[in-house]
Amino acid sequence: QVQLVESGGGLVQDGGSLRLSCAASGRSFTTFSRYSWGWFRQSPGKDREFVAALRWSGDAPSYANSVKGRFAISGDSATNMIYLEMNSLKPEDTAVYYCAAMLKGLQDVTIGRFYNYWGQGTQVTVSS
Repeated sequence: QVQLVESGGGLVQDGGSLRLSCAASGRSFTTFSRYSWGWFRQSPGKDREFVAALRWSGDAPSYANSVKGRFAISGDSATNMIYLEMNSLKPEDTAVYYCAAMLKGLQDVTIGRFYNYWGQGTQVTVSS
């Protein structure tokens, strides 16, 4: 099994910053480079929304238009950690944020159903 655990969420003011972390572990976890990594978010009454992703191929990361220029995804293969740096936060960014991992392949990294493993989520609340 592969376990993903998010942390770093909390309450932040409009315009503030947070860094989310995702730790990958488990007996089925092999190496960082065999996966694509994604961040998704979901607010009450709304569908799960793609936020950002790193592809296993090492191509440039992908971002939703709503966060491009404000958020940055990164990974550390030595520590098996994925990060989401969030700045210039807005109230509409309020959501539960989920880390996800996809086994190496050709699937679209912006589509949640193609991911194999998910964390439990961490709450981000941006107050105005």
